[in-house]
Amino acid sequence: MRVKMNQMEKTHKEVTEQLQTRGIKIPRQLGRGPSSFIPVEEILQEGAERAQRHLFIEAFLSSGRVDNITMVMGLHPEYLTSFWKTQYLLLRMDGPLPYHKRHYIAIMAAARHQCSYLVGFHMGEFLHMGGDPEWLRGLQFAPQKLRNLNEINKILAHRPWLITKEHIKALLKTGENSWSLAELIQALVLLTHYHSLASFVFGCGVNLESDPEAPHAGQAPSPLGCDSSSPGSDEGVHAPGGTDAMEEVEVLMERMKLLQECQLDEEEVTPEEMETCFEREKRESLLVTPADIAEHSLPPNILCFVEDPEFGYKDFTRRGEQTPPTFRAQDYTWEDHGYSLINRLYPDVGQLLDEKFQVVYNLTYHTIAMHSGVDTSMLRRAIWNYVHCVFGIRYDDYDYREVNQLLERSLKIYIKTVACYPEKTTKRMYTHFWRHFKHSEKVHINLLLLEARMQAALLYALRAITRYMT
Repeated sequence: MRVKMNQMEKTHKEVTEQLQTRGIKIPRQLGRGPSSFIPVEEILQEGAERAQRHLFIEAFLSSGRVDNITMVMGLHPEYLTSFWKTQYLLLRMDGPLPYHKRHYIAIMAAARHQCSYLVGFHMGEFLHMGGDPEWLRGLQFAPQKLRNLNEINKILAHRPWLITKEHIKALLKTGENSWSLAELIQALVLLTHYHSLASFVFGCGVNLESDPEAPHAGQAPSPLGCDSSSPGSDEGVHAPGGTDAMEEVEVLMERMKLLQECQLDEEEVTPEEMETCFEREKRESLLVTPADIAEHSLPPNILCFVEDPEFGYKDFTRRGEQTPPTFRAQDYTWEDHGYSLINRLYPDVGQLLDEKFQVVYNLTYHTIAMHSGVDTSMLRRAIWNYVHCVFGIRYDDYDYREVNQLLERSLKIYIKTVACYPEKTTKRMYTHFWRHFKHSEKVHINLLLLEARMQAALLYALRAITRYMT
């Protein structure tokens, strides 16, 4: 361990020297590490073992900093590379929207989830790109064209199944403040990207950086649920260990083995049985709510970017209420419909999004806790499909009984919280599922959540655009 730490210190010094020769200023850290959930030593050790040094140099060269999101994502360098390429295209490459407006849209998206980390960062980027400081006083000071995005922003963030072609029509048919279809596609991708990235920030307890000379310093409040002094961090809560945690791992391994054997031996499940299992899982998801949620009031520098702050996630299927029909994934797929629509209206981004979805869905190290040589595809699919389930999306060819077999209740609570109302995530939720697993494996879950959530919201938005166009 000492040898590894010495090598990391040497590597850090070399990277720092390379960056300084390029004139890149290195922001100072708060000293508490990138995450309030994950020990800094584990991030540095696993990151050094997995990530190549050039990844962090590229981060510095592209943005002048290695932020805490990058440090945590660096536990999975293959995904981080794909994420960077997509985000770089969205924010820095040619596109229909001016650069400063892209950052303002990011602010609007992050504010829906009270994500001070992202709001503060993009306030600084907005000013750096020449944005009008007056707009940062709140939505009411922004141009009407941007303010018109508010309705679709809040729906995408909290209840994407409510989006209709009328929402699209309202944005494209508003006279002098109208959006072009290409502009709207870029805006929708930005909104869903930052809603989902807010989930990652809260799900991994990403800490706010501190750099007094940064352009946005002092403007971002401490992130709720991520700051070490906030109620959400549950300081002093440690992951339980011992026999029970070990048994959890063995039970999961045994269930995966049994399910794989059943797939080989059992007769094919009928479509009717598949649908029944999905509806049962959807109803049961109503009961999957955390018991230790603490309500927070919105800080003024977040509230000014939020209209209708009471609007939030509402379970897709509430008892006694009329609900929209289930979104059958086969009727409007990413592969056959969403991908081609985005690529036609916003070239290149469709390919990068598809690559990012594929990378995270197929990402595996063939390990579970202390076990190696494990096929984890069944578990990854269960997590992805459960996220889509809580957003009302059903796969006709998936047996949802696998979700109940593989995802225990504390994991379901964590997944639903991070995906649907991430600002309510606590450290207790993070520590109480998969208690014997590595932190890198929990970060892997958060990457699956990020991308599954983004794809779900995009599918609803793109379907509405398709209906508007036909």
